[in-house]
Amino acid sequence: MTKKQNASIAIERPAAPKPRDRSGGFTLVELLVVLVILGLVMTLVGPRVLNYLTSSRTRAAALQLNSFKSSLDLFFLDMGRYPSKAEGLQALVVKPASATAWAGPYIQQPSIPADPWGNAYQYTVPGNKSAYTLSSFGADGVAGGSGADADIVVN
Repeated sequence: MTKKQNASIAIERPAAPKPRDRSGGFTLVELLVVLVILGLVMTLVGPRVLNYLTSSRTRAAALQLNSFKSSLDLFFLDMGRYPSKAEGLQALVVKPASATAWAGPYIQQPSIPADPWGNAYQYTVPGNKSAYTLSSFGADGVAGGSGADADIVVN
């Protein structure tokens, strides 16, 4: 081989790797840092949000019971009596068979709504301190309890 022939033979070198484009995504460390921050925020804020939700349900039940109380007072003004135990709160929506001066319905809903925990409101005749007692058993759905499970009572 001559010098001229050697020069014409080209030796191919492997192409240099292209540099990585780092603007297209997140690294694993960045994702882990974000997850840790979100976890910390949830542990600090989560209980406060749940506590707020519990207290708002309790307030909603108390407001609903006070609304029933006003409706029962309107029923009393028209009928001269409160609904019997057999008639219950349903007498605020549907005219009882024995009612002659009924001018209802006394609430806007087509039926008596459940309390914020999905349980029925309790209507007791006669009440402990008055003609009736309205109550909600709270989050646990049974009489008694404390905190979120405490009964909400209106006389």
